[in-house]
Amino acid sequence: MADEQISITSFLLCIVLSGLAIRWLFFSPAATTSTTASRGTAQSAQRAREAAVERVQQMFPHLDRRTILWDLQRNGGNISATTERILAGRMEAPPITFQPPPPPTSASPSGASQPGVSKAPTKPAEPDLITRYKLQDKITPKQSEAETTKGKAWSSNRDERQAALQRRRDDMILAARRRMEAKLAAEKGGAQGT
Repeated sequence: MADEQISITSFLLCIVLSGLAIRWLFFSPAATTSTTASRGTAQSAQRAREAAVERVQQMFPHLDRRTILWDLQRNGGNISATTERILAGRMEAPPITFQPPPPPTSASPSGASQPGVSKAPTKPAEPDLITRYKLQDKITPKQSEAETTKGKAWSSNRDERQAALQRRRDDMILAARRRMEAKLAAEKGGAQGT
């Protein structure tokens, strides 16, 4: 009977191991909890990936989303490495087999049922400088007169200085427009002559 005695350490080890086994068998977290956690992790990873794509597209709007996603996937989501590759001109086209997930859409059910509704809000187009500074009435054959009229060199009155600077800005915009029109006319004349 002396050979059959159990030491205290062996007894405690058996109790701890049986307690862990019982806890693992009966008190393990439900499968739904692990599924929910993995779904949340996947959604947060997708949001982070989309945020990275958005940041790169803001810097380089000429690149498409698929190319940016391919490069981010290749370098582990490193935005700076992707930016360096774009600036160096070493951006590679993704293979045909690479199919990124579609961009996230809004959860509104009314937008999903209407195919003509755009998914992303569009940024309003900036008006041209003529419209922005209301110079439509100054685009006339009298444009050369605007260049010849010159005021004082500098005034001590703030309002006069402001008016003079606005006239100079308007003259610069109109002169740039004339140069662009002349350039386009020269290109058009050159294209017709060949």
